[in-house]
Amino acid sequence: MNFILVPLHTDKLNTVSYSDNTTFYVYAAFFNVLLTYGMETSFFRMFSIKKNKEKVFSTVLLSLTVTTLLFFVVAWGFNNSLAQTVELKLEYFNYLLGVLVLDTLVVAPFAYLRATGRPIRFASYKLLNITVYFLLNLFFLWAIPKFNIDFKFYNNNDKVQYIFIANLAASAVTFIFLIPYLFKTKLNFDIKIFKELINYGWPIMVAGLAFVVNENLDKLMLKDMLDKDIMGAYSGCYKLAVFMTLFIQAFRLGAEPFFFNHAKEKNAKTVYAVILKYFVIVAAFGFLFIVVYIDIFKEQFIRNASYWKALEIVPVILLANLCLGIYHNLSIWYKLTDKTRYGMYISLFGAFITILFNYFMIPVIGFMASAWATLIAYGGMMIISYVLGKKHYNVPYEISKITFYLLISILSVYFSFYLFRGNYLIGTGLLLLFLGIVYIFEKKELQKLFVKK
Repeated sequence: MNFILVPLHTDKLNTVSYSDNTTFYVYAAFFNVLLTYGMETSFFRMFSIKKNKEKVFSTVLLSLTVTTLLFFVVAWGFNNSLAQTVELKLEYFNYLLGVLVLDTLVVAPFAYLRATGRPIRFASYKLLNITVYFLLNLFFLWAIPKFNIDFKFYNNNDKVQYIFIANLAASAVTFIFLIPYLFKTKLNFDIKIFKELINYGWPIMVAGLAFVVNENLDKLMLKDMLDKDIMGAYSGCYKLAVFMTLFIQAFRLGAEPFFFNHAKEKNAKTVYAVILKYFVIVAAFGFLFIVVYIDIFKEQFIRNASYWKALEIVPVILLANLCLGIYHNLSIWYKLTDKTRYGMYISLFGAFITILFNYFMIPVIGFMASAWATLIAYGGMMIISYVLGKKHYNVPYEISKITFYLLISILSVYFSFYLFRGNYLIGTGLLLLFLGIVYIFEKKELQKLFVKK
């Protein structure tokens, strides 16, 4: 549903307004990492190894609640200065502040649902959030102008604010539904557990901040070094990579608690290796599928032609996100061995590449520099994590097969996008060829996995 809003947003907002929308969510990501300070992943780790699991939950819940409320008090007191610093209108910043507070307060309850194996309830609350957000976006951006609804306070010249209002309302509704989980356990703050959570989590927080830089700084730099129009077009086309992003996000939500809970099993490393291989197969197919039919997706999801000037970033961004997904798989080694500082170092390396490449190359090759910087950063992080993981927690990944599938998909994307773009006969043939190659090499294992004996 969130992706369906892309054509609505790009149709109703010009590239300059869309850049304001992007800026809002860039800082939302940044502050979200600061406010959670690695507690979510720390919770999964401690919840999997501690006997008193309720005490772990209570400690995380109290910690996040107190720090979030303190943040709100301070930020509200200096909201004018902070709004100017992040280059947002004061009302936009106030909406951002509300979203941040409400979303952080439900981090612990959502983590608890994941850790205790309640995917239906978890998904229901997440879907409730996005449904409210989706419907309010339709109401404000489509229904009111379409049917000339008499909405007294509606400002037709500032439509982007209604995206933020919709987000605030969705966060509020989700918070209300999750209030019972705030009182689910006896409130008991354990200082020893808290210290363990912080020691495990602070490198994850730094890594998270570096990730925000990798994922979002390019957009802010494009705005400052070029202009808002280019930033808006780049951000709009960036959304076409959302299929890969959603796949990776959905995978992480289920995989992270699974990795921790399965770590003590004898066949854990073998299972992790199999998971990565099939992750790459599915992601590589998605990568090729989106590129083959990119002009169809472009017409359907970004109907405003002023955005299309940045369309050439899509294959590069898709591949970058594929590398990021592999990195998330590989990163389990430092989480299971409690060496999260390595995740921090790797992410800081990626952030360094992002900043350096964008700074020197945007004046040379424009917005494509940001796309290539993302790919180089995530590709480098992936390789470094594999090398270090092999030393500290050696998982028998089938590197030759994984590399082979990646190369096949990259070559197919090159032919489809740069040589035969718009030729759907050839593009579809490349997709079928990829599936055929996978079937030939994985036939026996697939039969074991899916055929009932």
